[in-house]
Amino acid sequence: NDAVNMLSSMIADRFGIQRKIARVRSMEFGKKDSILNAQDLKVDLFIHPEELAAQEIVRLIKRTAGNEILEIANGQIQVMATRIPEKSPLAYKKLKEISQIYGGLTFRVIAVARGITTIIPGGDHEILPQDQIFIMASTKDLPRLMEMAGVKQHRRHRVMILGGGLVGCRVAELLGKSVKVKLIEKDEQRAEELSYALKNTEVLHGDGSDANVLESAGILDMDTFVTATGENETNIMSSLLAKHLMNTQNSDVQEKQGKTISLVNKEAYLVLAATSGSDIALNKKILAGNEILKFIRRGEMLSVAHLHGFDAEVVELVAAANSPITRKSLSKVAPSFKGNIIVGSVFRDGKWETAVGDTHIHAGERVITVCTSLHLKDVRKLFLA
Repeated sequence: NDAVNMLSSMIADRFGIQRKIARVRSMEFGKKDSILNAQDLKVDLFIHPEELAAQEIVRLIKRTAGNEILEIANGQIQVMATRIPEKSPLAYKKLKEISQIYGGLTFRVIAVARGITTIIPGGDHEILPQDQIFIMASTKDLPRLMEMAGVKQHRRHRVMILGGGLVGCRVAELLGKSVKVKLIEKDEQRAEELSYALKNTEVLHGDGSDANVLESAGILDMDTFVTATGENETNIMSSLLAKHLMNTQNSDVQEKQGKTISLVNKEAYLVLAATSGSDIALNKKILAGNEILKFIRRGEMLSVAHLHGFDAEVVELVAAANSPITRKSLSKVAPSFKGNIIVGSVFRDGKWETAVGDTHIHAGERVITVCTSLHLKDVRKLFLA
Protein backbone atom coordinates (compact mmCIF):
# COMPACT_ATOMS: atom_id res chain seq x y z
CA ASN A 1 0.00 0.00 0.00
CA ASP A 2 1.66 3.22 -1.19
CA ALA A 3 -0.09 5.40 1.38
CA VAL A 4 0.92 3.16 4.29
CA ASN A 5 4.55 3.05 3.14
CA MET A 6 4.80 6.83 2.84
CA LEU A 7 3.02 7.43 6.14
CA SER A 8 5.46 5.01 7.79
CA SER A 9 8.37 7.02 6.36
CA MET A 10 6.94 10.25 7.79
CA ILE A 11 6.51 8.61 11.21
CA ALA A 12 10.07 7.25 11.03
CA ASP A 13 11.30 10.77 10.30
CA ARG A 14 9.59 12.02 13.47
CA PHE A 15 11.56 9.42 15.42
CA GLY A 16 14.83 10.67 13.95
CA ILE A 17 15.52 7.82 11.52
CA GLN A 18 18.20 9.12 9.14
CA ARG A 19 17.38 7.24 5.93
CA LYS A 20 13.88 6.36 4.73
CA ILE A 21 13.22 4.15 1.71
CA ALA A 22 9.67 3.60 0.45
CA ARG A 23 8.40 1.05 -2.05
CA VAL A 24 5.62 2.55 -4.16
CA ARG A 25 3.77 1.38 -7.23
CA SER A 26 2.44 4.69 -8.49
CA MET A 27 4.89 6.54 -10.73
CA GLU A 28 3.38 9.85 -9.57
CA PHE A 29 5.42 9.68 -6.38
CA GLY A 30 9.04 10.66 -6.65
CA LYS A 31 8.64 12.93 -9.68
CA LYS A 32 10.18 16.38 -9.42
CA ASP A 33 6.94 18.04 -10.54
CA SER A 34 4.69 16.09 -8.13
CA ILE A 35 2.47 18.09 -5.78
CA LEU A 36 4.15 16.25 -2.90
CA ASN A 37 7.82 15.54 -3.58
CA ALA A 38 10.24 13.25 -1.75
CA GLN A 39 11.26 16.03 0.63
CA ASP A 40 7.65 16.72 1.58
CA LEU A 41 7.03 13.03 2.22
CA LYS A 42 10.31 12.62 4.16
CA VAL A 43 11.47 9.84 1.80
CA ASP A 44 15.13 9.62 0.77
CA LEU A 45 14.61 6.99 -1.93
CA PHE A 46 11.50 5.82 -3.76
CA ILE A 47 11.66 2.26 -5.06
CA HIS A 48 9.38 1.39 -7.98
CA PRO A 49 9.81 -2.41 -8.49
CA GLU A 50 7.55 -2.52 -11.55
CA GLU A 51 9.35 0.41 -13.17
CA LEU A 52 12.75 -1.16 -12.44
CA ALA A 53 11.60 -4.42 -14.03
CA ALA A 54 10.18 -2.65 -17.10
CA GLN A 55 13.32 -0.55 -17.59
CA GLU A 56 15.52 -3.65 -17.33
CA ILE A 57 13.40 -5.60 -19.83
CA VAL A 58 13.58 -2.73 -22.33
CA ARG A 59 17.35 -2.44 -21.84
CA LEU A 60 17.76 -6.15 -22.55
CA ILE A 61 15.52 -6.01 -25.62
CA LYS A 62 17.52 -3.16 -27.11
CA ARG A 63 20.78 -5.08 -26.75
CA THR A 64 21.93 -6.63 -30.02
CA ALA A 65 23.84 -9.71 -28.84
CA GLY A 66 24.05 -12.44 -26.25
CA ASN A 67 21.40 -13.37 -23.75
CA GLU A 68 22.33 -10.57 -21.42
CA ILE A 69 24.78 -7.70 -21.18
CA LEU A 70 25.43 -5.75 -17.98
CA GLU A 71 27.31 -2.48 -17.87
CA ILE A 72 29.42 -1.71 -14.83
CA ALA A 73 32.16 0.77 -13.94
CA ASN A 74 30.35 3.58 -15.79
CA GLY A 75 30.18 1.49 -18.96
CA GLN A 76 33.92 0.71 -19.09
CA ILE A 77 33.37 -2.96 -18.26
CA GLN A 78 30.60 -5.22 -19.56
CA VAL A 79 29.39 -8.68 -18.66
CA MET A 80 28.00 -10.78 -21.51
CA ALA A 81 26.08 -14.02 -21.06
CA THR A 82 25.98 -16.62 -23.80
CA ARG A 83 25.24 -20.32 -24.11
CA ILE A 84 28.03 -22.53 -25.50
CA PRO A 85 27.03 -24.62 -28.55
CA GLU A 86 28.64 -27.98 -29.32
CA LYS A 87 30.89 -26.52 -32.03
CA SER A 88 32.01 -23.46 -30.07
CA PRO A 89 35.80 -22.89 -29.97
CA LEU A 90 35.43 -22.58 -26.20
CA ALA A 91 33.81 -26.00 -25.67
CA TYR A 92 35.85 -28.65 -23.84
CA LYS A 93 38.59 -26.18 -22.91
CA LYS A 94 39.77 -25.24 -19.44
CA LEU A 95 39.63 -21.56 -18.53
CA LYS A 96 43.41 -21.31 -18.18
CA GLU A 97 43.75 -22.64 -21.76
CA ILE A 98 41.25 -20.05 -23.03
CA SER A 99 43.18 -17.29 -21.25
CA GLN A 100 46.42 -18.37 -22.94
CA ILE A 101 44.84 -18.59 -26.40
CA TYR A 102 43.20 -15.17 -26.17
CA GLY A 103 45.79 -13.51 -23.94
CA GLY A 104 45.72 -10.27 -25.92
CA LEU A 105 42.19 -9.48 -24.74
CA THR A 106 41.10 -8.11 -21.37
CA PHE A 107 38.46 -10.56 -20.19
CA ARG A 108 37.58 -13.19 -17.64
CA VAL A 109 34.91 -15.88 -17.35
CA ILE A 110 33.36 -14.94 -14.02
CA ALA A 111 30.49 -17.43 -13.72
CA VAL A 112 29.20 -20.60 -15.34
CA ALA A 113 25.60 -21.83 -15.16
CA ARG A 114 25.36 -25.57 -15.67
CA GLY A 115 21.84 -26.93 -15.29
CA ILE A 116 20.48 -25.45 -12.07
CA THR A 117 23.96 -24.90 -10.58
CA THR A 118 25.85 -21.60 -10.66
CA ILE A 119 29.63 -22.04 -10.54
CA ILE A 120 32.22 -19.40 -9.66
CA PRO A 121 35.02 -21.00 -11.71
CA GLY A 122 38.76 -21.35 -11.30
CA GLY A 123 41.44 -21.83 -13.95
CA ASP A 124 41.01 -25.62 -14.04
CA HIS A 125 37.29 -25.41 -14.75
CA GLU A 126 36.31 -26.93 -18.11
CA ILE A 127 33.64 -25.31 -20.31
CA LEU A 128 31.09 -27.78 -21.68
CA PRO A 129 28.43 -27.51 -24.41
CA GLN A 130 25.14 -26.04 -23.11
CA ASP A 131 26.96 -24.19 -20.32
CA GLN A 132 25.83 -20.60 -20.00
CA ILE A 133 28.94 -18.53 -19.36
CA PHE A 134 29.27 -14.96 -18.15
CA ILE A 135 32.26 -13.13 -19.62
CA MET A 136 33.56 -9.91 -18.09
CA ALA A 137 35.45 -7.76 -20.59
CA SER A 138 36.48 -4.22 -21.33
CA THR A 139 34.01 -2.48 -23.62
CA LYS A 140 36.62 -2.14 -26.39
CA ASP A 141 37.38 -5.89 -26.37
CA LEU A 142 33.76 -7.07 -26.25
CA PRO A 143 33.18 -7.21 -30.06
CA ARG A 144 36.21 -9.48 -30.53
CA LEU A 145 35.12 -11.67 -27.64
CA MET A 146 31.66 -12.00 -29.14
CA GLU A 147 33.22 -13.15 -32.38
CA MET A 148 35.43 -15.57 -30.45
CA ALA A 149 32.42 -17.09 -28.68
CA GLY A 150 30.38 -17.28 -31.87
CA VAL A 151 27.80 -14.73 -30.67
CA LYS A 152 26.07 -12.91 -33.53
CA GLN A 153 24.68 -9.40 -33.29
CA HIS A 154 21.22 -8.61 -34.53
CA ARG A 155 18.65 -5.98 -33.65
CA ARG A 156 15.24 -6.91 -32.33
CA HIS A 157 12.37 -5.23 -34.14
CA ARG A 158 9.35 -7.36 -33.18
CA VAL A 159 8.35 -7.95 -29.55
CA MET A 160 5.38 -9.83 -28.10
CA ILE A 161 4.39 -9.21 -24.48
CA LEU A 162 2.20 -11.58 -22.48
CA GLY A 163 0.37 -9.77 -19.67
CA GLY A 164 -0.97 -6.23 -19.53
CA GLY A 165 -0.27 -5.48 -15.89
CA LEU A 166 1.94 -2.66 -14.62
CA VAL A 167 5.15 -4.19 -16.00
CA GLY A 168 3.81 -5.35 -19.36
CA CYS A 169 2.03 -2.06 -20.00
CA ARG A 170 5.10 -0.04 -19.04
CA VAL A 171 7.39 -2.10 -21.31
CA ALA A 172 5.06 -1.40 -24.23
CA GLU A 173 5.07 2.33 -23.39
CA LEU A 174 8.86 2.51 -23.14
CA LEU A 175 9.43 0.67 -26.40
CA GLY A 176 7.15 3.17 -28.10
CA LYS A 177 7.67 3.45 -31.84
CA SER A 178 11.19 2.00 -31.84
CA VAL A 179 9.96 -1.59 -32.32
CA LYS A 180 6.77 -3.35 -33.36
CA VAL A 181 4.96 -4.46 -30.19
CA LYS A 182 2.07 -6.86 -29.69
CA LEU A 183 0.56 -7.35 -26.23
CA ILE A 184 -1.71 -10.26 -25.25
CA GLU A 185 -4.02 -9.75 -22.25
CA LYS A 186 -6.33 -12.46 -20.88
CA ASP A 187 -8.82 -10.10 -19.21
CA GLU A 188 -11.16 -8.63 -21.82
CA GLN A 189 -11.86 -5.37 -19.97
CA ARG A 190 -8.18 -4.76 -19.28
CA ALA A 191 -7.35 -5.51 -22.92
CA GLU A 192 -9.88 -2.92 -24.04
CA GLU A 193 -8.42 -0.32 -21.66
CA LEU A 194 -4.91 -0.98 -22.94
CA SER A 195 -6.00 -0.74 -26.57
CA TYR A 196 -6.93 2.90 -25.94
CA ALA A 197 -3.96 3.71 -23.68
CA LEU A 198 -1.18 2.17 -25.82
CA LYS A 199 -1.35 4.00 -29.14
CA ASN A 200 1.72 2.30 -30.65
CA THR A 201 0.92 -1.23 -29.48
CA GLU A 202 -1.35 -3.86 -31.00
CA VAL A 203 -3.36 -5.21 -28.06
CA LEU A 204 -4.92 -8.66 -28.38
CA HIS A 205 -7.39 -10.41 -26.07
CA GLY A 206 -6.61 -14.07 -25.45
CA ASP A 207 -4.88 -16.74 -23.38
CA GLY A 208 -1.18 -16.49 -24.19
CA SER A 209 -0.44 -19.88 -22.64
CA ASP A 210 -2.31 -21.52 -25.54
CA ALA A 211 -0.14 -22.46 -28.54
CA ASN A 212 -2.96 -21.74 -30.99
CA VAL A 213 -3.41 -18.24 -29.58
CA LEU A 214 0.32 -17.53 -29.81
CA GLU A 215 0.50 -18.75 -33.40
CA SER A 216 -2.59 -16.73 -34.37
CA ALA A 217 -1.04 -13.66 -32.73
CA GLY A 218 2.08 -14.06 -34.87
CA ILE A 219 4.64 -15.58 -32.49
CA LEU A 220 6.54 -17.08 -35.43
CA ASP A 221 7.36 -13.59 -36.70
CA MET A 222 8.62 -12.30 -33.34
CA ASP A 223 12.22 -11.64 -32.27
CA THR A 224 11.49 -11.46 -28.54
CA PHE A 225 8.79 -12.85 -26.26
CA VAL A 226 8.26 -11.26 -22.83
CA THR A 227 6.09 -12.86 -20.14
CA ALA A 228 4.93 -10.35 -17.53
CA THR A 229 1.77 -11.81 -16.03
CA GLY A 230 1.34 -12.07 -12.26
CA GLU A 231 1.54 -15.87 -12.35
CA ASN A 232 4.98 -17.50 -12.15
CA GLU A 233 3.88 -20.80 -13.67
CA THR A 234 2.19 -19.07 -16.61
CA ASN A 235 5.29 -16.99 -17.29
CA ILE A 236 7.67 -19.94 -17.21
CA MET A 237 5.52 -22.35 -19.22
CA SER A 238 4.55 -19.72 -21.80
CA SER A 239 8.23 -18.86 -22.31
CA LEU A 240 9.03 -22.52 -22.82
CA LEU A 241 6.18 -22.83 -25.34
CA ALA A 242 7.13 -19.64 -27.20
CA LYS A 243 10.80 -20.65 -27.31
CA HIS A 244 9.84 -23.98 -28.86
CA LEU A 245 7.56 -22.37 -31.45
CA MET A 246 10.03 -19.64 -32.47
CA ASN A 247 13.08 -21.87 -32.67
CA THR A 248 11.33 -24.75 -34.42
CA GLN A 249 10.23 -22.38 -37.16
CA ASN A 250 13.73 -20.88 -37.50
CA SER A 251 15.80 -23.97 -36.69
CA ASP A 252 18.00 -23.53 -39.76
CA VAL A 253 18.62 -19.83 -39.23
CA GLN A 254 20.54 -19.39 -35.98
CA GLU A 255 20.54 -15.60 -35.97
CA LYS A 256 16.75 -15.48 -36.27
CA GLN A 257 16.08 -17.62 -33.24
CA GLY A 258 13.92 -15.78 -30.73
CA LYS A 259 14.76 -14.68 -27.21
CA THR A 260 12.49 -15.01 -24.20
CA ILE A 261 12.41 -12.85 -21.08
CA SER A 262 10.33 -13.91 -18.07
CA LEU A 263 9.22 -12.00 -15.01
CA VAL A 264 9.43 -14.45 -12.09
CA ASN A 265 8.17 -13.21 -8.74
CA LYS A 266 9.09 -16.32 -6.74
CA GLU A 267 12.85 -16.39 -6.22
CA ALA A 268 12.91 -20.19 -5.89
CA TYR A 269 11.73 -20.42 -9.52
CA LEU A 270 14.43 -18.18 -11.00
CA VAL A 271 16.96 -20.87 -11.84
CA LEU A 272 14.17 -23.15 -13.09
CA ALA A 273 12.97 -20.43 -15.45
CA ALA A 274 16.45 -19.59 -16.70
CA THR A 275 17.36 -23.21 -17.38
CA SER A 276 14.07 -24.40 -18.90
CA GLY A 277 12.65 -21.97 -21.42
CA SER A 278 13.62 -18.41 -20.58
CA ASP A 279 16.83 -16.88 -21.87
CA ILE A 280 16.55 -14.31 -19.09
CA ALA A 281 14.56 -14.49 -15.84
CA LEU A 282 13.95 -11.28 -13.89
CA ASN A 283 12.80 -10.81 -10.32
CA LYS A 284 11.37 -7.50 -9.08
CA LYS A 285 12.47 -8.09 -5.49
CA ILE A 286 16.10 -8.64 -6.50
CA LEU A 287 16.11 -5.55 -8.74
CA ALA A 288 14.64 -3.48 -5.91
CA GLY A 289 17.03 -5.02 -3.38
CA ASN A 290 20.04 -4.08 -5.49
CA GLU A 291 18.83 -0.47 -5.69
CA ILE A 292 18.39 -0.35 -1.93
CA LEU A 293 21.79 -1.95 -1.35
CA LYS A 294 23.51 0.60 -3.61
CA PHE A 295 21.79 3.40 -1.70
CA ILE A 296 22.61 2.26 1.83
CA ARG A 297 26.18 1.23 0.91
CA ARG A 298 27.06 4.45 -0.86
CA GLY A 299 30.77 5.10 -0.48
CA GLU A 300 31.44 1.38 0.08
CA MET A 301 29.87 -0.44 -2.85
CA LEU A 302 29.87 1.61 -6.05
CA SER A 303 27.46 -0.73 -7.83
CA VAL A 304 25.76 -4.09 -7.42
CA ALA A 305 24.26 -6.08 -10.31
CA HIS A 306 22.52 -9.45 -10.23
CA LEU A 307 23.06 -12.04 -12.97
CA HIS A 308 19.39 -12.54 -13.82
CA GLY A 309 18.09 -15.98 -13.00
CA PHE A 310 21.33 -17.20 -11.46
CA ASP A 311 22.90 -17.22 -8.03
CA ALA A 312 25.58 -14.58 -8.58
CA GLU A 313 26.22 -10.88 -7.94
CA VAL A 314 28.67 -8.51 -9.67
CA VAL A 315 29.98 -5.90 -7.24
CA GLU A 316 32.12 -2.83 -7.87
CA LEU A 317 33.76 -1.43 -4.76
CA VAL A 318 36.85 0.32 -3.40
CA ALA A 319 39.35 -1.63 -1.29
CA ALA A 320 39.60 -0.07 2.17
CA ALA A 321 42.90 0.53 3.93
CA ASN A 322 44.04 -2.47 5.99
CA SER A 323 41.28 -4.68 4.58
CA PRO A 324 42.19 -8.40 4.25
CA ILE A 325 42.30 -8.22 0.44
CA THR A 326 45.15 -5.66 0.57
CA ARG A 327 47.47 -7.74 2.76
CA LYS A 328 48.44 -10.48 0.29
CA SER A 329 48.41 -11.30 -3.41
CA LEU A 330 45.19 -12.89 -4.69
CA SER A 331 46.75 -16.35 -4.99
CA LYS A 332 47.43 -16.31 -1.24
CA VAL A 333 44.03 -14.90 -0.30
CA ALA A 334 42.05 -17.01 -2.81
CA PRO A 335 42.00 -20.36 -0.93
CA SER A 336 39.76 -18.81 1.72
CA PHE A 337 37.01 -17.95 -0.77
CA LYS A 338 37.61 -20.36 -3.68
CA GLY A 339 34.38 -21.33 -5.42
CA ASN A 340 32.39 -18.51 -3.85
CA ILE A 341 34.15 -15.26 -4.80
CA ILE A 342 36.27 -14.27 -7.80
CA VAL A 343 38.11 -10.98 -8.31
CA GLY A 344 37.61 -10.08 -11.97
CA SER A 345 39.20 -6.70 -12.64
CA VAL A 346 41.12 -3.92 -10.93
CA PHE A 347 41.37 -0.29 -12.05
CA ARG A 348 45.07 0.60 -12.16
CA ASP A 349 47.10 3.26 -13.98
CA GLY A 350 44.00 4.67 -15.62
CA LYS A 351 42.68 1.41 -17.09
CA TRP A 352 40.97 -1.83 -16.11
CA GLU A 353 43.23 -4.88 -15.81
CA THR A 354 42.25 -8.54 -15.48
CA ALA A 355 43.06 -9.69 -11.96
CA VAL A 356 45.32 -12.77 -11.81
CA GLY A 357 46.94 -14.77 -9.03
CA ASP A 358 49.94 -12.44 -8.71
CA THR A 359 47.76 -9.32 -8.51
CA HIS A 360 48.06 -7.48 -5.20
CA ILE A 361 45.11 -5.19 -4.49
CA HIS A 362 46.07 -1.85 -2.92
CA ALA A 363 43.98 0.37 -0.68
CA GLY A 364 41.86 2.83 -2.63
CA GLU A 365 41.78 0.78 -5.85
CA ARG A 366 38.46 0.12 -7.58
CA VAL A 367 37.79 -3.58 -7.98
CA ILE A 368 35.07 -5.64 -9.66
CA THR A 369 34.33 -8.92 -7.96
CA VAL A 370 31.76 -11.67 -8.46
CA CYS A 371 30.25 -13.83 -5.75
CA THR A 372 27.38 -16.15 -5.02
CA SER A 373 24.47 -14.29 -3.45
CA LEU A 374 25.03 -15.84 -0.02
CA HIS A 375 28.64 -14.60 0.05
CA LEU A 376 27.95 -10.92 -0.57
CA LYS A 377 28.64 -10.31 3.11
CA ASP A 378 32.04 -12.02 2.76
CA VAL A 379 32.97 -9.62 -0.05
CA ARG A 380 32.37 -6.75 2.37
CA LYS A 381 34.57 -8.44 4.96
CA LEU A 382 37.39 -8.92 2.44
CA PHE A 383 37.34 -5.43 0.99
CA LEU A 384 35.82 -3.18 3.63
CA ALA A 385 36.72 -4.62 7.03
